[in-house]
Amino acid sequence: MALILSVKGVFPKLGENCFVAPNATIVGDVIMGNDCSVWFNTVIRGDVNSIRIGNKVNIQDGAVLHCTYQKTKVNLGNNVSIGHNAIVHGCSVHDNVLIGMGAIILDNCEIGSNTIIAAGAVVTEGTVVPSGCIFAGVPAKKVKDISEELIHGEIDRIANNYLLYSSWFK
Repeated sequence: MALILSVKGVFPKLGENCFVAPNATIVGDVIMGNDCSVWFNTVIRGDVNSIRIGNKVNIQDGAVLHCTYQKTKVNLGNNVSIGHNAIVHGCSVHDNVLIGMGAIILDNCEIGSNTIIAAGAVVTEGTVVPSGCIFAGVPAKKVKDISEELIHGEIDRIANNYLLYSSWFK
């Protein structure tokens, strides 16, 4: 069974139709929307500040969501996919975003809607990623605008696939 713990009397709140893998950890001030999935070995630590997760968000295997004590929070919009082993720390991610495997998003970043953060990218502290583009590299920079085809073919496809995959475990 997943490790879901309160911190200082604040217990995580999960929406309807969510899947949480048996070895995932969710603690503290975390509020998750509906139709979300939290995969194996994922850690969501709302112990030092709040984490808000929209609807139809998938947080894949080994990902870590955390904040900086009394300084930064994590806010995720709807239809967000966070790839395997990604780190999302003290930042805001708007709707329809794909964060690739192993990517790192640091404090005070803002990721615009309809955006892809490439696998392995490091989005440095305070970076504002505009809507509708692909960011890649270390440090991450804009590499191109995103097409409607990529929005539907990648961002929506992956979010929808993870909704399907989670149904296999319920």
